[in-house]
Amino acid sequence: MKIIYLGTIIELIRGDITKITADAIVNAANSSLAGGGGVDGAIHRAAGRVIAEQCRKIVKKQGGCKTGEAVYTDAGNLDAKYIIHTVGPIYRVAASDETQLSSAYTNSLMLAKKLGARTIAFPSISTGIYRFPIKKASLIALKAIKRFVEENRETFKKITLVLFSEYDFNIYKMAVATVFDS
Repeated sequence: MKIIYLGTIIELIRGDITKITADAIVNAANSSLAGGGGVDGAIHRAAGRVIAEQCRKIVKKQGGCKTGEAVYTDAGNLDAKYIIHTVGPIYRVAASDETQLSSAYTNSLMLAKKLGARTIAFPSISTGIYRFPIKKASLIALKAIKRFVEENRETFKKITLVLFSEYDFNIYKMAVATVFDS
């Protein structure tokens, strides 16, 4: 599914984010940047050892990555220039969860812009083992993307959201209609 919003293609696809071609691929990382399970583990495995080495250097220099923030490494074996590692919140039903999740998307977009990326691919951040409800997370993600595009016109040619399951894809599809048709 694709829409064009203020000149930026916003695309939803069902698939494996490690197989996507983009200038920047976003990793739903943990704060230690150690490569865990889910998307994080898949990206680390597919990208190769260079990513783990670069993540260790970031941790040594700044102590990891805080929730809602973003850092980057090279993309290793992935078909991208950069991996942007962002840490989403563990869902606790707190108002700060929503702010931190929105920040994870916004800070990833800001970092990609700073790096000169024109295309970026996101997973659904925090909706796996961090248990953020996907319906709520999809709306937060798309609102953050919409706001960024409005404030930074023509920065990105394409923003792709890569959803692993058909269920997640359909939830995001409904969220696109809610966020962009309003």
